[in-house]
Amino acid sequence: MPLYAYHCPECSDFEFSCPMGSAPGSLPCPACGAPSPRRFTAPNLSRTSSSAYQLIERTQRSAAEPDVVRSPAPGPRTGAQNITTNPLHRKLPRPD
Repeated sequence: MPLYAYHCPECSDFEFSCPMGSAPGSLPCPACGAPSPRRFTAPNLSRTSSSAYQLIERTQRSAAEPDVVRSPAPGPRTGAQNITTNPLHRKLPRPD
């Protein structure tokens, strides 16, 4: 069911869920009971899957609040295990 936004002049905005096309023009505010007219807002449409949306949201959140890492994780290091034994790889240029 869609969410409809309402604006209470006394308190703040609130949302109400009801079947599409049956939202009333105004509702009483749940906090103070004052009549609150319906606000028209942009629809919340997304063309991405929920996992992609979660990744985008986490990326945006970590840009402002990055995770702090104090030290590497405990356990054996796996970087040294990627040594190749292919003789052709010896001919490749190596960084200085």
